[in-house]
Amino acid sequence: MNRFFLSLITIFILSSFTQDIQDEKPIGRPYEEGEFLKFRIHYGIINAGIAELELKEGIKENKKVFHAKGYGYTTGLTKFFFKVEDDYQSYFDKVTNKPYHFIRKIDEGGYKTDQEGFFDQKNNTVLVKNYKNKTEKNLSTTEDVQDIVSAFYYLRNHPKVDELKANESIEIDMFFDDETFKFKLKFLGNEDIKTKFGVISAKKFRPYVQAGRVFKAQESLTVWISNDKNKIPLSIKASLAVGSLKADLEYYRGLVTPLKIIKK
Repeated sequence: MNRFFLSLITIFILSSFTQDIQDEKPIGRPYEEGEFLKFRIHYGIINAGIAELELKEGIKENKKVFHAKGYGYTTGLTKFFFKVEDDYQSYFDKVTNKPYHFIRKIDEGGYKTDQEGFFDQKNNTVLVKNYKNKTEKNLSTTEDVQDIVSAFYYLRNHPKVDELKANESIEIDMFFDDETFKFKLKFLGNEDIKTKFGVISAKKFRPYVQAGRVFKAQESLTVWISNDKNKIPLSIKASLAVGSLKADLEYYRGLVTPLKIIKK
């Protein structure tokens, strides 16, 4: 079940190369290394699991990059009925946000995947190594493709996020499950929501998903993002083919600016 949450978000190392490292920093970026977000996930009334997102620093192609780690797992009685342990990671450029390398290791009720992807941004390809099946594929992508984790940070820093009017959308190219597809995010408007930290002003979004086996309909997901410089997820709700799922921000640290709380 945690995979559904990590898939939204649309759901992460310094060596002898230091003499040639670049360290550019876009003005106004809503995140920096050290940011950590923890979400409590409920499946209906059941306390189902935890999802965590952490942003660190890494090295790729002789320069400093972001290393994002997404980790999801079931808790309590849920893990005895449907054990989930998902590890999603991405190394992406600090300036362009383009991904260099992704890692995806998942174990969901016995279904397992263990793969890495290496992006060649000059030739618009990605080499996907599947360690479970012992296969390699060199697949075509697009110029501005994001992996599932880098997309989360890319959208937070998207120049149009603060310009959208109600019912307007953003579309990006996302690589997942050996294919590149259009990921669409629709802005629904602003809304003040109650959280464990108090009432917070939020931007309400609708990510479009594929209806069928997992989600009840294309518009089954709703995401609330803090309406401040941080733009972190506060709450996520999903209507599934069977039941419903909800994820709420439970803990955070390392934000670029204090979270704006309207009322405790």
